[in-house]
Amino acid sequence: MRDEFRADLQIVSQLLVDMAEGVRAALRQATRGLLTADRAASETVVVRDAEIDELYRHVEERVCDLLARQAPVASDLRAMITALHVAADLERMGDLADHVAKTALRRHPSPAVPAELRPVFTDMAAIADRMAEKIATLLARPDAALAAELDSDDDAMDDLHKSLFGVLLGDDWPYGVETAIDATLLGRFYERFADHAVNVGEHVIYLITGEAAASAS
Repeated sequence: MRDEFRADLQIVSQLLVDMAEGVRAALRQATRGLLTADRAASETVVVRDAEIDELYRHVEERVCDLLARQAPVASDLRAMITALHVAADLERMGDLADHVAKTALRRHPSPAVPAELRPVFTDMAAIADRMAEKIATLLARPDAALAAELDSDDDAMDDLHKSLFGVLLGDDWPYGVETAIDATLLGRFYERFADHAVNVGEHVIYLITGEAAASAS
C-alpha cells in the first residue's frame, strides 16, 4: 500500500510540473501575441487553456481518490493539501495568461500596447517567466531557499507595476482612455500572475517545513 501511495503521489507531482510548464509556455505565447500582434500565438493560448484546466481536474480527482483510499496523515496529508492549493494557483495563472491573449486578440491587428509601454511589459513578462521557471523546478525538486526567492521576484514585479501607473497617469499620456484601461488591466494580469507564483512558493515551504506562511497573496 505504501509503495502504491508513493507511486500515486509521484503522478500528482508530475501533473503539477506539467501544469507549471504549460502555464509558463502560455504566458510566453500570450506576451508574444501582446507585443507583436501575433494572432496565432494569442489563439494558441486561448485554445490550450483548456489543457491546463484538464490537468487541474486530474490533480483534484487523484488527490480526492488518494484521500478516500489512503486516509493520509502527517507529511502525506500535507502533500495532498499542498497539491490542491498549488493546482488552484497554477490554474489561475493559466487564466491570467488567457486574459492577456484575449486582450491582444481584441485589439488585433493593432498591437494592444503602444510602443512606449512595450519595455515595461517586456520586463514584467521576463520576471513572470523567471518565476514560472522556478515553480516548475520547485515542484520537481522542492527547495525552501528557491521558493523564498519568489518574494524578491514579486517585489521587482510590483515596482514595474507602479512604474506602469506612473506612465498611464502622466499629464502627457496621448493614447486615450481605452488604451489606458487595457494597459491597466494587462499590468494587473502580470502582477497577479506573480502573486499566484508567490503563493505556490509559500505552499512549497509549507510542504517542506510544515509551517504555514504568515500570509498568502
